[in-house]
Amino acid sequence: MSTRKAAVIDMGTNTFHLLLVELNESGFKTIYKEKIPVKLGKGGINQNQLAEDAQKRAFHTLKHFKNLIDGEHIDQVFAFATSAVRNAENGLAFVQKVKEDIGISIQVISGEEEAQMIYEGICLSGSLNGQIELMMDIGGGSVEFIIGTSQEVFWKQSFEIGGQRLLELFHYHDPILPEEIAKLEDYLQIKLAPLLEAIEKYKPTGLVGASGTFDTLTDIYFESMLQCKLTGQHVFELPVDEFEKIHQMLLSKNKEERLLIPGMIPMRVDMIVVASSLIEFILRYVPVKSMTCSHYALKEGAISRVMKQKVTI
Repeated sequence: MSTRKAAVIDMGTNTFHLLLVELNESGFKTIYKEKIPVKLGKGGINQNQLAEDAQKRAFHTLKHFKNLIDGEHIDQVFAFATSAVRNAENGLAFVQKVKEDIGISIQVISGEEEAQMIYEGICLSGSLNGQIELMMDIGGGSVEFIIGTSQEVFWKQSFEIGGQRLLELFHYHDPILPEEIAKLEDYLQIKLAPLLEAIEKYKPTGLVGASGTFDTLTDIYFESMLQCKLTGQHVFELPVDEFEKIHQMLLSKNKEERLLIPGMIPMRVDMIVVASSLIEFILRYVPVKSMTCSHYALKEGAISRVMKQKVTI
């Protein structure tokens, strides 16, 4: 069986992911993976700028990733950037400097392309079961929503309302104040009007959350049940009544207290309050008893494309 190696670098607004894989005819095997809280959008995202400190963190991380890629003798590298870079006025200059100084070519993907790749990642995880689902991925810069089945996408859209943006716009006090939550919900009601119309039209009966915040919420849930996630498991169920308990707990605690919650990781502790509030908002329109949480998302969608050779890398 012939094999080849490939690398995926997902340059998110909050987190950079590196995934090194070995590909063959039957699928892929992860050689190595790492995630680093670069916080590329911090300090400039709502001004459409990549702050100087954020760029320094990005360069440091990308040099580290390049060393790991070279160590595995991988020459097929698919690096892509999302909301923070595509909206930044200095995003193109940043991409050019990375190419010149580090030798990594970055593809800046559109919001629609990001949504499609997230869908492909969710499909790869086996999260979809035939019903019409609303799928969502909460990033630092943008949030992608997809309505569809395992066979097709009926509707998809990316909204520039990611966790870092919402954090800087609404989360001024810690614990967050009820009036800040109220303002956040009013904002979502306006910004997500196209999504609410699509929900009314296609009437999804399931909710699938991809990666990131949903990984952390399921970690907290499993810890509360004194259970461990199984190695190699990519799909998890989170009962909505258990999510509600976690959500209320997150609203009531400050950062230091949230860090002490079993299952919490430091890179999620700032944005998880507004991200959880966004999920709470969505559940009003897609009332389910349980959420499906897919560990696979954007980077696995990229791997799916590499396996199918839909893209040249």
